[in-house]
Amino acid sequence: MKTFCKLFGNLLVLVYHCFDRIVIQGYLPLLTRPEHIVHFFRDVHGVYPITKEVLRKRTDEYNRWVEAFARNHRIPLQWPDPNMKKKNLKKEDYVRPYCLSMKRRKRFGVYFIFKSMEQGPTFRSFAPKVPAEDPDFRVLQRNRSRYTHYYFYIRDEVLGPLAMCVGSFLPFQATYYINGHHFIEAELRRQGIGFRKNDNAFLWVSDPQALQAAADRLSAEVIRKRLDYWTLVLGPKFSKKDRAAINLWRDYSLNQVEYCRNFLFRRNFPIHKIFERSAELGVFRLTANKIAQIFGVRKHMRVRGKWHSTLEKLDHGHHVLRVYCKSLVARMYEKFETFLRLEICVNRLKDLGLNKGLENLNALRQKLVAVTDRFASFEAELLNVHVDFPLFPRLALPITCGRTKIPGIKIQDTRMIRLMEVLLHGGPQLYGWRTTQIREAILNAFGIHSEAYSLTQLRYDLRKMKAHGLLERDGRRYCYRLTQKGTKVAASFILFHKRICGPLANTLFDHRPQKTWQPAAKVEVAYHKADAAIQRLIDLVAA
Repeated sequence: MKTFCKLFGNLLVLVYHCFDRIVIQGYLPLLTRPEHIVHFFRDVHGVYPITKEVLRKRTDEYNRWVEAFARNHRIPLQWPDPNMKKKNLKKEDYVRPYCLSMKRRKRFGVYFIFKSMEQGPTFRSFAPKVPAEDPDFRVLQRNRSRYTHYYFYIRDEVLGPLAMCVGSFLPFQATYYINGHHFIEAELRRQGIGFRKNDNAFLWVSDPQALQAAADRLSAEVIRKRLDYWTLVLGPKFSKKDRAAINLWRDYSLNQVEYCRNFLFRRNFPIHKIFERSAELGVFRLTANKIAQIFGVRKHMRVRGKWHSTLEKLDHGHHVLRVYCKSLVARMYEKFETFLRLEICVNRLKDLGLNKGLENLNALRQKLVAVTDRFASFEAELLNVHVDFPLFPRLALPITCGRTKIPGIKIQDTRMIRLMEVLLHGGPQLYGWRTTQIREAILNAFGIHSEAYSLTQLRYDLRKMKAHGLLERDGRRYCYRLTQKGTKVAASFILFHKRICGPLANTLFDHRPQKTWQPAAKVEVAYHKADAAIQRLIDLVAA
């Protein structure tokens, strides 16, 4: 991260990191199992047998309460319009005018309610196949089925706009959708700090330190307090008798979390070039070893999920660099012309060694800050390769080590290019690369026969790289890794070889030059003009 800011500090206006989208699931721990439901109805309310009509009664009561609440507060309550799918319109886009209206009136509360038929956890009551001694005995089984869910769209004075989805069937599971940028906006307004915000991105702020401090104040305690309040107001109702008999407290778990590190540039030109180059090099260099290092996870044979990087054009109409690691996803994309975002999406907290309880939000923040920092450092390491053409002549010169004269490294040496590419792609190993491992990787990567590249030749190449300061040993062990200089030189050699030497060689030898043939490529036209001029000069000198 320091390298990234050092490289582009004069082009940056603002850098901040925060939680973006957070999906939280709320449930009643003492109403999640069949035995809990039996105790609630039979022992607390004296209702027996527990039939589907008994369960349905609770659902009907809550449905009537929601309709009365919407009617009394003049809140729109409706099913989604079928035309929304045809227009590719999301629910959030549909209700946004209602939110803006409430914002102009400086009011807080519920401004829209959607009804949706979705799958959710339920309890099924049925008679046993084998008759029991008790004729009223019923089997109560937990399963999933489709029933009505209510989406409450709320403008909260602390968390800002949020959505709360409540199932209308026991166990009344709730899901909450909040955004960290809305919380930061509310905090900055409360402090009277000027800012400019578009969607979920801050484009300017008068006090950047206050912006980061506000982002860090979003904690599990703040979220829990507001969710408890809205669950009490909008959730299913329980009497004092119910609460006295059963501790009906709600527990919250993190279902999905997005954490982002944002870079705001002064102009569009540098950000577009940076993203274009980062995406190209990221796809080129982000192998499984490097991905495991960025996310701080262990790579093993029994891996769950994906381990690869890809370039897609999905979000915001721009290209998106996606890096998959188990159920974790890192995304990099440009937005609003001058906005570059590195984003980590966590779908399973266990992949980071954390429990999904809401109380682990701060520990999750620390892990994701480190991941985004390593991701930015990786991009800076790739982009910190300057075009220094004297580098190639310097490395081509021999070096004297004691009484030994070691040859230089030449750009046309195919063996060295292959060795650098393998060391660069493989990423740093914990204990370095052993010679046999390097040779096996080169043979497999380039399909070379074992007799064509022996261990003696490899040791000779490693000795040259070590003499030029590109390679180092792990203590006294014969395990090697690239130095900081070696990473830059290897990237320069490979990029020069692939992006300049390769295309140039193709333009030279793709077509046989003829006097009557006019090449279409500009570089070929320029080459043939230069070649003809040099030939005329040689002929004049020879004459």
